[in-house]
Amino acid sequence: MNRVLTIAGSDSGGGAGIQADLKTITVLGAYGLSVITALTAQNTLRVEAIHEVRPDFVGTQLDAVLSDIGADAAKTGMLANTEVVQIVAAKLKQYQVPNLVVDPVMVAKSGDSLLTADAEGALVRDLLPLAAVLTPNLPEAGIILEQEVRTLEDMAAAARALKAMGPEAVLIKGGHLSGQATDLLFDGQKMREYSVPRLDSPNTHGTGCTFSAALATFLGEGQALHEAVARAKEYITEAIRLARPVGHGHGPTNHFAPLEKQAVLRSLEEAFKTLSQAEAGPLVPEVQANMGFALPGARDTADVAAFPGRIVRLGSRVATVSGPCFGASRHVARIILTTMRTDPEIRSALNIRYDEGFLERAREQGFRVESFDRADEPPETKAQEGSTLAWGVDDTIERTGVVPDLIFDRGEVGKEPMIRILGPNPSTVVARALSLLPQENKVAG
Repeated sequence: MNRVLTIAGSDSGGGAGIQADLKTITVLGAYGLSVITALTAQNTLRVEAIHEVRPDFVGTQLDAVLSDIGADAAKTGMLANTEVVQIVAAKLKQYQVPNLVVDPVMVAKSGDSLLTADAEGALVRDLLPLAAVLTPNLPEAGIILEQEVRTLEDMAAAARALKAMGPEAVLIKGGHLSGQATDLLFDGQKMREYSVPRLDSPNTHGTGCTFSAALATFLGEGQALHEAVARAKEYITEAIRLARPVGHGHGPTNHFAPLEKQAVLRSLEEAFKTLSQAEAGPLVPEVQANMGFALPGARDTADVAAFPGRIVRLGSRVATVSGPCFGASRHVARIILTTMRTDPEIRSALNIRYDEGFLERAREQGFRVESFDRADEPPETKAQEGSTLAWGVDDTIERTGVVPDLIFDRGEVGKEPMIRILGPNPSTVVARALSLLPQENKVAG
């Protein structure tokens, strides 16, 4: 198993430092080791206090883990003072730890200092020459170089200047720039740019820690540097995009984003398996069916998984052309996203054929059944391609004041009537759908 060592401070708020590193390393499938350099009393608003660990005890921790378990990669974060920097550098050199990612943590998101001024010189002198990658943000690059780094051109010049200080490569993170979130990687030969759309989120506490831990993990797996950077960039982008509020300040990223996406896909696969084992063909409308499931806190259609090519009827059974994936259906995604605005727990939907018998059985079982009339849709909404379903769901919820279990419409010229089944998860939605069938269709023959 890939062994990744984090040497950093402890964040009592859990969003950065050792806690963020270990979450990241574990989620990405590696074995996390830790050496704590400082204890911090902090939350999403501020750092209340810092208790530095004795340098000799930092060294003892390093001896303990490296002499026995070893490491395929390591990262450094908050090192607090000169003595700690020196002993960390000495031990990493002694044990010849490969794939070292140096995250020069100097200032917390709250603005509190995390590295003494005299330790900055020790960092440059003793640690940078050991680094496979140095990962400063713009303020950190500016502090090390004693100059401002404000533009993409400044970043490129700073990357070259920092490379001359000894690391094998430098990755300058451009999160403080406006516009695209752009990072620059310079390995002494080539300058590579990594850009993604900037995310408007207050939940960015611990982004540097999380990114460097991911990068160290991928390097420890044997990934080439440019590939490891790309994967780490993708991971931290998703962690920010799928973050949910924690605390009252800069909340943490969502370190578990990959696991949540896997869980959503697995839930859809299991629910479809149940559907396929029944005589569920009569549920499928002429335009075919689809079933979706959204991530917690989903914001757009990319956060909702469904079945590409939809769910089709094969005689009395159902089938799909492929497994579920994210962004596969705008229609079912819009239904779910509209529903989640009222009730964030209703994250799944399935459209089925309109049938008065289905509606009758639904009411007999106590399901809340509501409807909308396509004729009531405002012309300006109808003119927008694909907006009818979201409007119909929104109109139904607004009129009734609740999120029903089923929403149907009787169609109009050129539009097939349809029933949409809503629920907290795909297994519930499928169970509701199968309960609408005549008894002989509910179990496969």
